[in-house]
Amino acid sequence: MDYLLWLEATSFSIWMRESGVAFFSTLVFHSVAMGFVVGIHIAMNLRILGCAPGVPLSLMTRFFPVLWVNLVVVSISGAFLLASYPTKAFTNPVFYIKLAAVAAALFITWNLTKGVLRDPVHDTVRAPRRARVLAALSLLLWAGAITSGRLLAYTHNKLLASDPF
Repeated sequence: MDYLLWLEATSFSIWMRESGVAFFSTLVFHSVAMGFVVGIHIAMNLRILGCAPGVPLSLMTRFFPVLWVNLVVVSISGAFLLASYPTKAFTNPVFYIKLAAVAAALFITWNLTKGVLRDPVHDTVRAPRRARVLAALSLLLWAGAITSGRLLAYTHNKLLASDPF
């Protein structure tokens, strides 16, 4: 708990917490970038599952530069939001569910990239069953990450370590 007290007392944490412009602009960046990250994943996963069969699956990798840039923005803005209320997140199991869901979904993307997304053979034929199962799981994980992220605002037991109760 001492670490959380120290982090909450840093000038950056105080500024993020007390400046409406800083907090809410960071929240906007986080939300918009998350829309790009999740949106690209949804499009890719739906294509693997058979939607839009006329779109070559290998073309999905063209979205990856946008995906990676926005993943960096989500990570940085998430770290800023975390710095504003570290106790709220670190003492909440839902926060760890969110991180685990994102990590698992990104691991699935990495696996799909090594396989069906780089192989032009899958542009015209149905994706293998394993890839379809991973795509469906990825969709569930992204839904879980978004849901748990929203629940973070409502499920905390302690907002600040410095609070007396």
